[in-house]
Amino acid sequence: MTVVSSFLVPGSPLPLVARHNPPWTELAQAFERAGEALAASKPDTIVVYSTQWIAVLDQLWQARPHLRDIHVDENWHEYGDLQFDITIDVEFAEAAIAATNDTGIKSKGVNYDKFPIDTGTIVASTMLNPANKLPLAITSNNVYHDWSMTESLGRIAADQAATLGRRIAVVGVGGLSGSYFRHDIDIAEDRIASESEDQWNRKILSLMEQGDLAALREQCPTYAAEARVDMGFKHFAFLLGAMGGTFSCAVVHGYGPLYGAGGAVVEFKR
Repeated sequence: MTVVSSFLVPGSPLPLVARHNPPWTELAQAFERAGEALAASKPDTIVVYSTQWIAVLDQLWQARPHLRDIHVDENWHEYGDLQFDITIDVEFAEAAIAATNDTGIKSKGVNYDKFPIDTGTIVASTMLNPANKLPLAITSNNVYHDWSMTESLGRIAADQAATLGRRIAVVGVGGLSGSYFRHDIDIAEDRIASESEDQWNRKILSLMEQGDLAALREQCPTYAAEARVDMGFKHFAFLLGAMGGTFSCAVVHGYGPLYGAGGAVVEFKR
């Protein structure tokens, strides 16, 4: 099996930098359970698609062998800096770049010092891959790519892993409902900002748990629009592509608010 594990995780740094806050503690613990499941699947490489790495012209792949620095999140800087130490599977990145170009999706690598690694990628790497034990393959969210194209990118990534003989864990980094509180709140009383968005989140998570692919494909466009889902839920599209468009069920390790928005840590079973 090429794709040995698959996960949907939020890109917010709050469960990482302020896990002591009760509403965010569950998500921090969920990340830990997902990290244990990822390690148990024994991948060679972790493939990461993050909604927070925004690209406009091309599909970008990180191609610098080693990334190490300190990042300051643009929204939650008061909670402290984010240190990161990431090793890149350059051979995989080069193969993915060539393959995406061959399919007509313009793609290129990024390889220069001090490249601004996004918060979501750093959170996923830190929480799921402690001590940088496994190399990553990181690709961007091109804002002009729709659901179908993003799903095809996931499929291409899995195909290249198979060609290289890599066992991969696939991680889609992004949120659920997207209504943030725009005023100061007591973070200990954080909640999903909208009751209807909470209901939508729970409905979609339930369909994932049931493995109801037909209903998910039917409901996701409406869900993305009505719940203001992070980047149209394209991180889930990438996961679907990598999983060959199917999974049997899912385990929701945690679901909760992230300053009003929704976030979940989900593990998909093949």
